[in-house]
Amino acid sequence: QVQLVESGGGLVQAGGSLTLSCAASGRIASINAMGWYRQAPGKQRHSVAITTSGGRKNYADSVKGRFTISRDNAKGTVSLQMNSLKPEDTAVYYCYAISPFGVESWGQGTQVTVSS
Repeated sequence: QVQLVESGGGLVQAGGSLTLSCAASGRIASINAMGWYRQAPGKQRHSVAITTSGGRKNYADSVKGRFTISRDNAKGTVSLQMNSLKPEDTAVYYCYAISPFGVESWGQGTQVTVSS
């Protein structure tokens, strides 16, 4: 079992930057992909950025060129550098991990608010 703890959310003005961090504990060797989802009020949760243990990275179209995901497999950490933030990036951001067998783990979420 894997536990995930996020940090780094907050309030920022449009055009600003934030970095989210996530630390995994437990069976971190069992993690395949890690990344970030977000959920805005009244909307479904969807993927923002995902990276596999092999280093492949996928980004939502809405964040390409602005967000960068990075991961340290040995430490079980993943971070999301968010630049040029927009009000529509406002959401609760969740750290996510999945094992090769499809077992998912979620963090508790961290709020990101971008003011216009």
